[in-house]
Amino acid sequence: MATKHEQILKYIEELPIGVKISVRQIAKELGVSEGTAYRAIKDAENKGFVSTIERVGTIRIERKRKENIEKLTYAEIVNIVDGQVLGGKKGLHKTLNKFVIGAMELEAMMRYTEAGNLLIVGNRVNAQKHALKAGAAVLITGGFDTEEEVKRLADELELPIISTSYDTFTVATIINRAIFDQLIKKEILLVEDIYIPLNQTYYLNINDTVDTWFKFNQLSGHSRFPIVSGDFRLEGIVTAKDVIHQEKDRPIEKVMTKNPITTTPNTSVATASHMMIWEGIELLPVVDETNRLLGIISRQDVLKALQTAQRQPHVAETIDNIISKQLKEETDQGQHAIFTFEITPQMTNHHGNLSYGVFTSVIVESAKLAFRKLKRGELVLETLTVYYLKPIQLDSIIEIKPTILELGRKFGKSIIEVYHDGVMVGQALLMFQFIDR
Repeated sequence: MATKHEQILKYIEELPIGVKISVRQIAKELGVSEGTAYRAIKDAENKGFVSTIERVGTIRIERKRKENIEKLTYAEIVNIVDGQVLGGKKGLHKTLNKFVIGAMELEAMMRYTEAGNLLIVGNRVNAQKHALKAGAAVLITGGFDTEEEVKRLADELELPIISTSYDTFTVATIINRAIFDQLIKKEILLVEDIYIPLNQTYYLNINDTVDTWFKFNQLSGHSRFPIVSGDFRLEGIVTAKDVIHQEKDRPIEKVMTKNPITTTPNTSVATASHMMIWEGIELLPVVDETNRLLGIISRQDVLKALQTAQRQPHVAETIDNIISKQLKEETDQGQHAIFTFEITPQMTNHHGNLSYGVFTSVIVESAKLAFRKLKRGELVLETLTVYYLKPIQLDSIIEIKPTILELGRKFGKSIIEVYHDGVMVGQALLMFQFIDR
């Protein structure tokens, strides 16, 4: 039987898009405490199918599909720009496909404004009206209000009209940043992208016997199966090692491994891979926050996904990507690889020195490049210890010298020395885990 939390989540998910909900309303309709209702609404917000907006409340929004992740809802725009909704609240759940900056004559502006757009404009009432009539929402910059007629039109058309205190340039930058961040997230493979759902795999019930394992083993060729109770709560996992030499009528509950290591849908594939290799396991059950089994992932699924990700085109750059591009490789007289790196303004802290975060990224990327010359596959940072670090000023050019201390089949260890003008300014020890492609 589903828990109260799960019942509330299901109830919220089945509500029509755009409906406003509240803790008191949920508590009253479902006969639960306000605390239980509040926790479920927050969980729904984390899952992306409701959005809470100051001075508006919590509304049911459309959960975006993976391929549509770079698009934002108007509700998210309100939160991003610290905006106030002046009208058209019923349209906050809608998704915008692009934004238009209204910095031109009205006629020219309208040629670029279409249904599903967001027009960013100042206190130009005529432009606001025309945009709404064209099917576009409006974002008013500079903290201006608008006329009651415009608000009524927004309510009638169910298109939000939002006011923010930011100027037009800042608003455009903020929205671009939000879209850019989501594009980076889109490139990060999560367990939810690759796991095999419960209805497409084999699992045992806690009341089954060892004989069921043998039947499933013959049908699937697999040797590891999750075990669930009647409400699909994960109870354990059983492998060939557990059932060998056991009587076939012995209850599976007596031989299974209890409290197995699990993962969740929003865990990154890289993290799941690290878990599986570190713990030496071939299969991970995927569970939700109530420990209900959703599906499984195998080591083969993970490796295949990581290989595929390496072939995908990248549309957005992370800090690590930028640092890696700025590293320039050289070779010393001993034929050891060394790297040079210039400290730009974006890489500094408020004192004008190289920030600690960038320093660690620089040495990690340098060590990765050194290891890749000797070993194929993916590298996952296991440990990083910084022994020594002196302030490194803006516009300095540093030399990074990685020395590989150990290189095994699964692990590698390296010490990194960093120099500026021939003087050591940093030293660190790193250990990597290798994931074969």
